[in-house]
Amino acid sequence: MAHWSRTLAAAVALVCAAAGAETKAAKSAFDKATLEIYLRHLNLWGPQVSVEINDPVPSPTLPGFSDVRVKAASGPRSIEAAYLVSADGRKILQANVYDIEWNPFREDLAKLSTDGDPSMGTPGATVVLVLFSDFQCSFCRDEAIMLRQNLLKAFPTQVRLYFKDYPLETIHPWAKAAAEMGRCVFRANAPAFWDFHDWIFDKQADINGENLKTQVMTWASEQKLDTLQLNQCIDTHATAAKVDSSIALARELRLGSTPMMFVNGRRVPGKIEFETLKNLIDTEIAYQKTAKNAGEDCGCEVALPAAAGAPVAPKPLIPEPKN
Repeated sequence: MAHWSRTLAAAVALVCAAAGAETKAAKSAFDKATLEIYLRHLNLWGPQVSVEINDPVPSPTLPGFSDVRVKAASGPRSIEAAYLVSADGRKILQANVYDIEWNPFREDLAKLSTDGDPSMGTPGATVVLVLFSDFQCSFCRDEAIMLRQNLLKAFPTQVRLYFKDYPLETIHPWAKAAAEMGRCVFRANAPAFWDFHDWIFDKQADINGENLKTQVMTWASEQKLDTLQLNQCIDTHATAAKVDSSIALARELRLGSTPMMFVNGRRVPGKIEFETLKNLIDTEIAYQKTAKNAGEDCGCEVALPAAAGAPVAPKPLIPEPKN
């Protein structure tokens, strides 16, 4: 009898162990509750941080894995991250995946639509810069001055720059209104946009939410622009959709600060010195002589479209938004 009891106990232990193993194996990153608990522990996201997990989609870059997008937010601050989850749900990767056949920045290049955006430089240029900026941002002002003074002087034919709006409304209360007004100027007189761009950055310290429109209309009158048309565009928020579209793209690209520039798809965050930018552009010009996988003249599958009507002249844990 004692032998039988020991045998039964051993069998029960084996069954319990197997059940425990089965329970452990049943954990999956495809279960949102399980994944949230895991990521909260991994990233030290406390209860004050809300976590939003998107549904998985097949990864276009890594066959057999799924892309899962996660957003963590605390008040107005947020970050987004992309995770790769294995087919069995047991392995999670957070990594850049590159295909040697394609431009390493192909994913961002495919998203960087510049249709209808202000531009300066040469159509068909070898190097395309896409700049996300904010008219109330002091770092953006410094970068704008640097670009206007140096870019086309150093690269009269090899570069084209597109300007996109990304007003950080939570810290810059008049930035979005200024972006809409800039778009109204561009709509009325495309070359005048760059005069507006230079003027508003120059007057940044003198502008506030109360005097913004008055100052813009005074500037427009001095520039001999059609102030009646401009006033109507501003009052009806006729360009709000265009600004909102640019903001949506910035968020899709998970941009957390301004200025943010893309150089043939390569991200260049924050203010950059011109010599550093020049070296980067020179490197890209040399690379594209053989690679031909970026820029407006590359003839490649993923290219940045030209802007219609754009002017030609000789973008604890949750980081604070930056200027």
